[in-house]
Amino acid sequence: MKILMVCLGNICRSPLAEGILQHKVKEAGLDWTVDSAGTNGYHIGQEPHHLSQKVARLNGIEICGQRARRFVAADFDRYDKIYAMAADVVLEMKRIAGSRFDGSKVELLMNAAEPGLNKDVPDPWYGTEPGYHEVFRMIDLACEAVIRKDAKF
Repeated sequence: MKILMVCLGNICRSPLAEGILQHKVKEAGLDWTVDSAGTNGYHIGQEPHHLSQKVARLNGIEICGQRARRFVAADFDRYDKIYAMAADVVLEMKRIAGSRFDGSKVELLMNAAEPGLNKDVPDPWYGTEPGYHEVFRMIDLACEAVIRKDAKF
């Protein structure tokens, strides 16, 4: 299974999602690949936001080695499942991918934990540290559901 986590800049939400899911995949002994990307190119090559790194580290997960990259249409060929952090991210993925967009591979991440609610993971970029803790909590809950659902536990 190859999974891609996508947000806007690939420095706050999707790096956390990549790190959290990788951690859970390893604990479950699964042979999955987890990566992340962003729909805009503003932060290409940058490491995750310092507060995303801090909150991950406080929860026993290291994400400092990640580097932001831009989502591309070819990601639909590379990944089995693509989790978007928010509805606006899905719209941007559609724009970027054009005719290569494959809706059967795309799901809002929070729908894994709360099916059908179409809930966004809020972007903590402009906020303070408590917002990053809340985003971590939400993503952690959803990633736990992804493991249960896709690993058939």
